[in-house]
Amino acid sequence: MVKLTKRLDAVASLVRENSTLADVGCDHGYLPVYLLLNNKIKSAVASDINEGPLLSCKNLVIEYSLQEKVKCVLSDGLKNISSDDCTDISVCGMGGELIAKILSECEWVKDKEKHYIFNPMTHPEILRKYLCKNGYKINKDFVVKDGKHYYNVFDVFYTGEILDYNESYYYLGNIDSFEHKDYFNHLLNYLQNKMKGGCDYTEVITAIKEKI
Repeated sequence: MVKLTKRLDAVASLVRENSTLADVGCDHGYLPVYLLLNNKIKSAVASDINEGPLLSCKNLVIEYSLQEKVKCVLSDGLKNISSDDCTDISVCGMGGELIAKILSECEWVKDKEKHYIFNPMTHPEILRKYLCKNGYKINKDFVVKDGKHYYNVFDVFYTGEILDYNESYYYLGNIDSFEHKDYFNHLLNYLQNKMKGGCDYTEVITAIKEKI
């Protein structure tokens, strides 16, 4: 049976029941295969920009005889994926700037029926800001510890409403659990060091300190 890392398990927890999933940056294909084996989704498109990971995904799909339910697609972001292929879209394992770029280059993403799950490996604040300023509303939002690393995971719906927040929101989003003190202390140190270079993160630093 396929087992997920804590990071991917958090992503899986946000995928809707009986959905059809597009997993962008599928790597070895663990997420869609796991969700199908657990009867959470009906079908999946697994895509990656590189042939190597996609081949690993194809092999995993064959191992569990899921060829009828998983379509493996070589794709740069969402370019080779159709809106008809999915109701839920997960984009994991890449930077926040790249995820924002993927969304900006796809014509069909601004659809109120679609549900997005993001796991930006770097700069979640850039992705949150892009989402808010382009009509998306962030729903659940949390930090996951997986091994020695911490990850942001959040889900999103398109509403069409442009939202303007204080800078601290783009760093903290809708996070309501601040148990992972190491993550937030590291973020504080990062911002305080940037302050030395002339950037003003006073509001963000104050907001983080109030939370922890």
